[in-house]
Amino acid sequence: MEILAIPIIACVLASGQAHATAQYPDIIFYKGEKHSLHDNPMDAYFDKHPEKKPKGGITSTALWRGYVASFEFKEKNLVLKDIKIQTWDRSSEESEWKSVRDQIVPANEDLIIDWHSGLLTLPHGELVEYVHMGYLSSYSNYILLEIENGVLMEERSFTLKEFNDFKKRQFAAFKKTEDYDKAVKEYMDQGVDPKEIDGYIERSILYYTDEFLVEPAKAQVDAPEAGK
Repeated sequence: MEILAIPIIACVLASGQAHATAQYPDIIFYKGEKHSLHDNPMDAYFDKHPEKKPKGGITSTALWRGYVASFEFKEKNLVLKDIKIQTWDRSSEESEWKSVRDQIVPANEDLIIDWHSGLLTLPHGELVEYVHMGYLSSYSNYILLEIENGVLMEERSFTLKEFNDFKKRQFAAFKKTEDYDKAVKEYMDQGVDPKEIDGYIERSILYYTDEFLVEPAKAQVDAPEAGK
């Protein structure tokens, strides 16, 4: 399991810095529905291929990464559907979204997101609590998709209460792993108060774990299938 503590620490501790504003989410099409995605799978790709990262788009406190990507499933493979940047039209004095997918991959080819393993978070339903930072707002319902090397392995659906309960149980299971000890050490190396570390990790537990560590609380596990 890959530990993501350093970027998470930076995000959690950086008050008023990057991602302090609620962000434009990426998009995922799943089972015929369009969902916001509280993850950014293309970030790792552009870290490895910086020359392919879209340029020329408008960046703002609400869109630090400078693009919005959309994804879909073909069979069980997560693939890039489109990627857009926001540009300024001088004639109309309005912004518009422009597709730049063909700058990353040819139109007749699929870019399979095979570098990504983790739990993708799809919030939906009513906005319960707005938080002006990153993807911390709360919604009435959630879908979590377990992805392994770009392949859909499992889906679970939650109400907000069930989602919060799951994160607590997931954190309790994570505490029994060596990865938890590594995460704690990285926080301590950053000078974080040891009494606050568990709270930081639990809030970010979906980023620290790339698979379901606990059984569902109810017999409510949907069989993974390709998005329509």
